[in-house]
Amino acid sequence: MKVLGLIGSPRVGGNTTKLVNAILEGAAENGAETKVYNLSGLDINPCKGCMTCKIESKCVIDDDMQMLYDEIQAADAVVIGSPIYMWEITAQTKLFVDRLIAFIKPDFSTRLNLPKKLVLAFTQGNPDPNTFKQYFDYMEGLFSFMQFDVQSSIVAAGTSNPEDVLQQPETLSKAKEIGKEL
Repeated sequence: MKVLGLIGSPRVGGNTTKLVNAILEGAAENGAETKVYNLSGLDINPCKGCMTCKIESKCVIDDDMQMLYDEIQAADAVVIGSPIYMWEITAQTKLFVDRLIAFIKPDFSTRLNLPKKLVLAFTQGNPDPNTFKQYFDYMEGLFSFMQFDVQSSIVAAGTSNPEDVLQQPETLSKAKEIGKEL
């Protein structure tokens, strides 16, 4: 099994990285091959809305997203992690998500090699893990619409400082278990 981790935090090595890595560690303990990318370190341009992907079955923007399309297709499971900024995923993560439109055919079916499991990992400064529940449900719905098999979402709340998630061993343990279940 191949598990791809995508970190959408501009804070390299912060809480989101630690949370995603815990999930990947759990998957690796069960024999999965894991690979991780930090989206803020990649060249990902915004979707131009040209809809060429609907005609030619692929995006025409020549950037690092081309590599990620291949990585996603080759993976059995994808873990997407993002902090919550202003009630939603980071700009880096949003660029990535918008470009996934290339996987949607004109009839709204998918070009993904299925089945493809998905885990969403969120970090947030607000200490109440339910503050953004509507948004997390929305994100699960978005990826379900794209025909990902959404396995789980995990939220590390109260994680404003870069090491805060390390003070939440139960959250990291749960993340590792989610990875093992992939």
